[in-house]
Amino acid sequence: MARYFIEVAYKGTAYSGFQIQQNANSVQAEIEKALKIFFKAQLTLTCSSRTDAGVHALSNYFHFDCDNLPHHQRLNEVVYNINAILPDDIVIRRIFPVGIKAHSRFDALSRTYRYAVYQTKDPFVADRAYYYPYTLDIEKLQEAATVLTEYTDFSSFSKRNTQVKSFTCNIFQSEWTAEGNLKVYKVEANRFLRGMVRGLVGTMLKVGTGKISMADFRSIIESKDCTKADFSTPPQGLFLLQVKYPISLVENL
Repeated sequence: MARYFIEVAYKGTAYSGFQIQQNANSVQAEIEKALKIFFKAQLTLTCSSRTDAGVHALSNYFHFDCDNLPHHQRLNEVVYNINAILPDDIVIRRIFPVGIKAHSRFDALSRTYRYAVYQTKDPFVADRAYYYPYTLDIEKLQEAATVLTEYTDFSSFSKRNTQVKSFTCNIFQSEWTAEGNLKVYKVEANRFLRGMVRGLVGTMLKVGTGKISMADFRSIIESKDCTKADFSTPPQGLFLLQVKYPISLVENL
């Protein structure tokens, strides 16, 4: 038996999240269905990172075990054929062998997310960004983003009913940039809590519009109370950009 990683990308608009769930369609369910058609067997997938309903990904991963996959160039044929089965809003970018103990979730070093806000009506980004037609101070947004790197307890930015045992996250990168009509927040951390990025963005937008001060923002972080954060930002502005792994795990690519 050999272990493989699958790198996937998807537009999450039509799905109730990445991970398989009862009574709702998910990205994982569609991929498992396509794999079953192609391999004529049920494969069990383990996901690297969950994304919520409506959230997109440029790169996310599963791992699975299988003993009848071809090697090297012929894996490209497998990818081509499975993509022909999948719906248009999901694509497998590659399948590659890894060590039998490699784990798509636990071996990940970090995840990087992007959240985009647009302030002038634009139908070409409406399904991939959040329309927020209010004056924003990019310097205040960046100041708030920098403050986040001083903290490790993000209880205030985790939605309720989560099953995690710890709210500790190490943020490696946190920055706002202007990209034409878009204001874009990019954040990299070793882990993220349920709803964390959208909670961070929603609360920082209040800083950027002057609704709350930097002192208020720090107070929200330090309160460890999720009722004080703003989780109202919609899912379509959020992308999972990258899941980073040790070079030794993927050096055979």
